[in-house]
Amino acid sequence: MAEPLIRFEEVHFKYNAGTEREWAALQDITLEIYPGEFVAVLGHNGSGKSTLAKHCNALLIPSAGKVYVNGLDTSDETRVWEIRQQIGMVFQNPDNQLVATTVEEDVAFGPENLGIPSKEIQLRVDEALRAVGMEEYRLHSPHQLSGGQKQRVAIAGMISMRPQCIVLDEPTAMLDPVGRREVMETIHHLNKTENITIVHITHHMDEVIDADRVVIMAGGKIALQGTPKEVFSQIDLLRRLHLDVPQVTDLAHRLKRHGCSLPEGITKVDELVMHLCQ
Repeated sequence: MAEPLIRFEEVHFKYNAGTEREWAALQDITLEIYPGEFVAVLGHNGSGKSTLAKHCNALLIPSAGKVYVNGLDTSDETRVWEIRQQIGMVFQNPDNQLVATTVEEDVAFGPENLGIPSKEIQLRVDEALRAVGMEEYRLHSPHQLSGGQKQRVAIAGMISMRPQCIVLDEPTAMLDPVGRREVMETIHHLNKTENITIVHITHHMDEVIDADRVVIMAGGKIALQGTPKEVFSQIDLLRRLHLDVPQVTDLAHRLKRHGCSLPEGITKVDELVMHLCQ
């Protein structure tokens, strides 16, 4: 089996450490994320999921324990630049990540800061805009785009840096349903077609159905992890954690309680229809 791209070893993290306002945001996190994986991290506000995300590329350093990226220790200040070239971050508000007057200038910003030659930058910009389906908007002002389009430009800016992994911290939280769908299609395309590892932080249940693995956070700890099917078969536990389940999973669970012979962990409409028709 491949070596993990990101490895958390018994990680603890405290905000305001050593003060009266100290609180533990992460407690004893041990987690491995492998190349090419799509890992979704779910949890309520305050569960620790965004703090976990910021440990993936050394924006935060553990109070105890270790995080390794391709074997590099994130607490080693001499390797932070190298780590951040491998792990890109996309945040909730795309407006905070757009820095230029046109889309193509924005996407070129990262590679220019890396000192990449102009010809190579143009190739990377073309490739990144194609990957997120934004080629026709290259000369538009980013600030005139819709929320979903802005977020796709922010993702293109990350792709142009050629990271091995993109960590997305609730990238759809500020978007309407159309924008959410655009961004999710883009993320899945990057994972399946470009083989970019994805760590997707979200509180939308329907955004994790097609993930390879789902990690449920609660109170700064990993409460549950597994495939979507394994996780969503634990409906009673999820409800105790005050988490919802996809609507189709909830419907299947109710039908099962009323005598329908259905397997646990149904997450898709066509899957439910197939079992009901049988």
